[in-house]
Amino acid sequence: MIGFLLAGALFGLSGGLSPGPLLALVLNETLRYGVRGGIRVALAPLLTDAPIILITIGLLWPLTNRSLPLAVINIGGGGYLVWLGIEGLRFRGVQRTLVNRADSLRRGVIANFLNPSPYLFWLAIGAPTVLDAWRYGWSAVAAFIVAFYVLLVGSKILLAVGVGYAGVALHSRGYVLLMRGLGLLLVGYGGLRLGEGGSSLYRLAGLEF
Repeated sequence: MIGFLLAGALFGLSGGLSPGPLLALVLNETLRYGVRGGIRVALAPLLTDAPIILITIGLLWPLTNRSLPLAVINIGGGGYLVWLGIEGLRFRGVQRTLVNRADSLRRGVIANFLNPSPYLFWLAIGAPTVLDAWRYGWSAVAAFIVAFYVLLVGSKILLAVGVGYAGVALHSRGYVLLMRGLGLLLVGYGGLRLGEGGSSLYRLAGLEF
């Protein structure tokens, strides 16, 4: 269970701090309407992600006992994590752009629904990890999901508070180093997934020949 807890924390923290439409909107709302506006946007994944999780798990559930599809999913998920990690290693800071809008939560929900990242993450990484955790029981599943959303939403809330009250510089050396460190961890985790998928394909090829 500890492994799934740590994986959820890593993915959540990386997703929460990485540049993207939702983070940009969090910063915009914070700078335009204050910390409360930024926090409302940060809460959007808690309202939008449930159907995404259920759909992706439903799609992958029939494949849980099939070695070849799982190997392909592992390779695809590993490649996606490596790509995210490389993006983190190349990170140089977040640029803030103001927009003149209101109704923060509604826009956060719309932005997250239209953002492809949650769909890609849950299809390639999140849902396969949940199905893997299911083998160890509900506690492992809960550990992964709770850790993921606590860090995903919590990190965005902390950024809103930091930007709103403390004037945190999102291009500072500390923030850049944190993102690059998370990127290195994602590359390592993605490499493990790639290795696992490749080993599965090798074993399947050996059985066939």
